[in-house]
Amino acid sequence: MGNSLACFSQNQAIKRSKERSSSHSLPPYFSNSTSQRLDKIYPKETSSSTNSTLDDDYIKEQARVAAALLLQHHQKNGTLTQFERSVSLRDPLAFSKKQKKIPRSSSSRPRLLSDSLPQHLEILNQDTELGNLETNHIVLVHGGGFGAWCWYKTTTLLKETGFQVDAIDLTGSGAHSFDSNNITTLSEYVKPLTDFLENLPDGNKVILVGHDIGGACVSYAMELHRSKVSKAVFIAAAMLKIGQSILDMFSMQLGSNDLLQRSQKFLYANGKNHPPTAIDFDKSFLKDVMFNETTAKDVELASVLLRPIPFAPLTEKLSLSATNYGSIPRFYIKTLDDFAIPVSLQEAMIDSNPPEQVFQMKGSDHSPFLSKPHALHKILVEISRIPLK
Repeated sequence: MGNSLACFSQNQAIKRSKERSSSHSLPPYFSNSTSQRLDKIYPKETSSSTNSTLDDDYIKEQARVAAALLLQHHQKNGTLTQFERSVSLRDPLAFSKKQKKIPRSSSSRPRLLSDSLPQHLEILNQDTELGNLETNHIVLVHGGGFGAWCWYKTTTLLKETGFQVDAIDLTGSGAHSFDSNNITTLSEYVKPLTDFLENLPDGNKVILVGHDIGGACVSYAMELHRSKVSKAVFIAAAMLKIGQSILDMFSMQLGSNDLLQRSQKFLYANGKNHPPTAIDFDKSFLKDVMFNETTAKDVELASVLLRPIPFAPLTEKLSLSATNYGSIPRFYIKTLDDFAIPVSLQEAMIDSNPPEQVFQMKGSDHSPFLSKPHALHKILVEISRIPLK
């Protein structure tokens, strides 16, 4: 996303492609094997520029913690294998230590959190405190080009804490097979999310969490399904005003982010004499723009799984009301080392459409679910505990 979007008129008609462009192959996914589930439990994240290596003792300690997490999961579900029983007997790990309650800020100023971890032992027993929440169900909505896959660390941490979690693939994203070039409306793009909310039983509520342009998708869903949404969280996301489009929002930083502009390339499935149908990424710029604090391993993962962003939904102005959208508490998480949606743009959205509370993530790039998953997890847990007014 970015400045290059602003060069297109918002009144141009977006026509459906007469010929579908070639389909994207479905991205590869992880298996559910024990070893790969263990790989999701990460030690303390470090900056991509840090080249220090963990010593053997630290690696062994992390392995013990991961094994203990897996043991606890299987004990709860009665699925402990003979091999895992033998491992637990040889190297047990106690979980009797009480979890410290995450303090709630009484200040209106932004909270500043960094990833001072590992936190594995801290989060294990938080599920004992979830019974007092209005909802422990969190729905994660990815940003442009991403998919449900990008939340794999956040999903793991939240589930280990006792939350119910669903990560949505928007139309033409992640494992969804539809061609992004053929998406012509915002409602079409958001349909997997609105369908999910529509199918929730009456009386059930969720916390919606949106990243990047997923923030506009969350706002759209809030307007349609007010009774199903308890709170909304915007992570470096498009938090739009009534009557504003995603394109309007990005035009606010016109000319200020040349690197982001150069990282984008427009796709014209209907021909160059028509508006673009999608936006793709120049993979050589990904590290510098979106993943400047993310490990090389996750940058490589993203470069394989990112898909083009449909262009037409970006031009559509949101119709939001104070009765529906405006009645749901909103929270914003700022990413302080973000080169895709810089802090200045995040603050402009916060000032023009103030949320209930603002949090800040020190040392986070545009993708905190990859670069700072533990700090993000801690904020999400804290937001879930904030009482409704």
